[in-house]
Amino acid sequence: MRFMMIVKASKDSEEGTMPKEQMEQMFACMKKYNEELKKAGVLVAVGGLHPSSNGIRISFPVPGERPVVTDGPFTEVKELIAGYWFIDVKSREEAIEWAMRAPDPHGLGEGQIELRQVFE
Repeated sequence: MRFMMIVKASKDSEEGTMPKEQMEQMFACMKKYNEELKKAGVLVAVGGLHPSSNGIRISFPVPGERPVVTDGPFTEVKELIAGYWFIDVKSREEAIEWAMRAPDPHGLGEGQIELRQVFE
């Protein structure tokens, strides 16, 4: 079973305002966690995303009409994604266990990971 662990964005991840020492500590924790996923053989892919200020949104407002292109930034930070892991595990429960072992993605006690199963 494949799952996407979606790291929700925060105000800091969108602004890139995390202090350097905190950023280094967070990356060290993430690197260690990623190595654990690799060693267990469950990591398919991992990545961090640029802020939405570099993003592009394509909207399909009316069937048959040309899609609308909107450049970022996008205002609803709580709806944005800052990064992800794709994992391949044996069960939903195992996916939850791995997600709960992840370090706080923002290192500030405000991180959030959404776990979604991928259609196979």
